[in-house]
Amino acid sequence: MAGELEGKVALVTGASRGLGRAIAELFSAEGAAVAVLDLKQHWAQAVAGGIVAAGGRAIGLGADVSDRGAVQAAVAETVAAFGALDVMVNNAMWNRYEPIADIAPDTLARMAGVGFDGVVWGIQAAADAMAGGGGAIVNIGSMAGRLGSPNSLLYAGIKAGVDGLTRAASVELGPRGIRVNTVAPTTVATEGVKAILSPETLSRRVTQHPLGRIAETGDIAQAALWLASDRAGFVTGQSLAVDGGIGHAFMP
Repeated sequence: MAGELEGKVALVTGASRGLGRAIAELFSAEGAAVAVLDLKQHWAQAVAGGIVAAGGRAIGLGADVSDRGAVQAAVAETVAAFGALDVMVNNAMWNRYEPIADIAPDTLARMAGVGFDGVVWGIQAAADAMAGGGGAIVNIGSMAGRLGSPNSLLYAGIKAGVDGLTRAASVELGPRGIRVNTVAPTTVATEGVKAILSPETLSRRVTQHPLGRIAETGDIAQAALWLASDRAGFVTGQSLAVDGGIGHAFMP
């Protein structure tokens, strides 16, 4: 049986590890040719090499997504390699959790540059490449954009902004057949999360989720796959919570 993305071409940012890698590998398994993009190109190339070794088609690209020209060049390289761009996943994020009083201008600039500007440039470049009509853009947001927590002012604000970008882009690009949606995860068991959060905090997060666990990267990748696929052909402008029910849970 053909995969969900058979014959499609996808570009995934921040795809050398964690959630981005899981998305890139799942998209390949479902038939897509995948451009794996990361700030560190050798990491991206290693992931792409693994996809190729497994029988897929992939290239590894290096770019700082806060740089508009670099994103445009990565999209152009993807089209040159595979002949089209059908799916864009804006996943890259640089993050630091800290109290409001400790936030410095360079932290704001870097986080917003990657997490907000990078999504703007990704949408812009992808829409240009999809000018012939049709395509899917999937932005990776967060439940942090809807729920408050300490030390997350910048992260929450940026992810709330991503939801706004999704809604506005869906209206403007809809007449061209381009769908734009957000996946909004809660805590995901990535290498980065495990490095930042203590075992005690992770354990507490598990108990806070009605489903009794935190998300695995595959949970979020499957949601991104659905939004990228033709099965979601009439879905646009939405922010899909993949949160184990925590968004509806009241905790004492």
